[in-house]
Amino acid sequence: MKKLLLLTFYLLLTSCGIFYKKITPPEVTYPYQKPQITALNDTLRYFQDNYIAKNQQGLWELYLSGNPYQLGLNSGALTEPLYHRQDSLLFVKLNQFVPSQRKQRFLRKFVKWFNRDINNCVIPPFRQELWGQAQYSDTIFNYIAPAYQRTLYLHSAHDLGHALQDLMLVGCSSLAVWGDKTEDGQLLIGRNFDFYLSDDFATEKVVRFVRPEEGIPFMSYAWGGMIGVLSGMNLEGLTVTINAGKSSIPLKAHTPISLLCREILQYAKNIDEAIAIAKKRKVFVSEAIMVGSATDGKAVIIEVSPKKFGVYEAPNAVLCANHFQSEVYKKDKKNLKQIRTSHSAYRYAKMQEFLTEEPKLNPFKIATLLRSTEGLHADSIGYGNEKALNQLLAHHAVIFKPQERLVWVSTAPYQLGTFVAYDLKQIFATKAYPSHSPYPQTSLNIPPDPFMYTQAFKDYEAYRVLEQQIETHLREHTPIVIDEVKPITSLNPHYWKAYYLLGRAYQTQGNKETAHQLFQKALQCEIPYSEEREKIQKLVKKISNVNQGLRNDCL
Repeated sequence: MKKLLLLTFYLLLTSCGIFYKKITPPEVTYPYQKPQITALNDTLRYFQDNYIAKNQQGLWELYLSGNPYQLGLNSGALTEPLYHRQDSLLFVKLNQFVPSQRKQRFLRKFVKWFNRDINNCVIPPFRQELWGQAQYSDTIFNYIAPAYQRTLYLHSAHDLGHALQDLMLVGCSSLAVWGDKTEDGQLLIGRNFDFYLSDDFATEKVVRFVRPEEGIPFMSYAWGGMIGVLSGMNLEGLTVTINAGKSSIPLKAHTPISLLCREILQYAKNIDEAIAIAKKRKVFVSEAIMVGSATDGKAVIIEVSPKKFGVYEAPNAVLCANHFQSEVYKKDKKNLKQIRTSHSAYRYAKMQEFLTEEPKLNPFKIATLLRSTEGLHADSIGYGNEKALNQLLAHHAVIFKPQERLVWVSTAPYQLGTFVAYDLKQIFATKAYPSHSPYPQTSLNIPPDPFMYTQAFKDYEAYRVLEQQIETHLREHTPIVIDEVKPITSLNPHYWKAYYLLGRAYQTQGNKETAHQLFQKALQCEIPYSEEREKIQKLVKKISNVNQGLRNDCL
């Protein structure tokens, strides 16, 4: 089916010409000043009251102010090395996914066709900001598309990959509690953003503090070059986080979900205003947007997709994994399949279990939940298992306390490092930041998880090296030295994938008996997707049938 779909698109593009409009950058309608950056050292750059500084935990803190175009210029100039680095890593990953140059050329044509109207789906202020940001893009990638066009593509990359290939590169979990579910009755929100592209991509993270000329000051957490919002809170105490849902394949791009979330964060003061903004925009993926509000003292989940719109509410607590819960999705076939065949329902149940065991939460307890590597009933399900809330690959985790305008941001490795506390009231108390220095460390910081200092964690890191090594050999059909990869199962003994990969390694050597044993061992573990379990069951059956045939031949 996927091959037929790609062939159809290919015929459209090659036989009918290029059916897309040239994307023209917007005319600049704001006064601006080209940033003259002063670099004091490798970790501090500034222009007027805008600056970027690296804190002691390795987070980049970016402070921006100005009109939309000036925001883009300032962001591009201050983050230029990070911006170039992240773009390069994205395109390197694309080359790994699609190594064929012929297919890459086709993919570029397809992306242009698919995004033919995306410029019209981005509100004018964000177009201006993206155009300002694009002034600092790396010219090495101009062969893919002009700078502004490429910036639009990158902000829809998550949506495009999610929609067309159902790339569940995210297995996010989030929860909001208030009233009798928290120690002081105030609203608390925690989330894991389990997006993973590569280890390198996750190393240079940026906490953005933005004082726009139009709208509400806000913070968000992402990477260089990203103006959209994946996790954030504004000065009114409104928070936004996203969790991917099951999507169908659209025919063209609409509003990228990160830019919709940015619009909500910059212009909404309460839940009703957030819902009104979400209703105005047409999206091309299915996404659960959790919105918390200091004004309302609660959180809801706005569930959007290309054809449906729903809002889910519950008293005192809402939990969110990667399936929908509102009434309009109760009978949705894709959503029901997601619940039945993926790890979403398992993680949801894990959060429910935690709330039963810890009836009143605080930020430290939420950090404990977000860092949990265990399965239900404290079962050992293997480090890195997608059924765990902490899959040891998250790009970031955040905790919000909206009424006090406090946010805690995770640091490396994964969610295990210090959660750094920021007070938005303090940060946005004045327009100027004359000190040009990282935000002061406070006693509100949540200490690192002791797990990161254990032998088990060291073993997991060693496991990941072998995992990537075997996967590379299997993908490139190169020889595997069994003795080099054999320790993989002892390094992560409860994880299904360790047994599966080692089984595949033995299979390439022609050792079907050992492969069979390892595949059966994998089936005894917690496997996140029913599709993966079925694939392994077929491998076991195939080897069993071959062995049975050999025995029959000997009779």
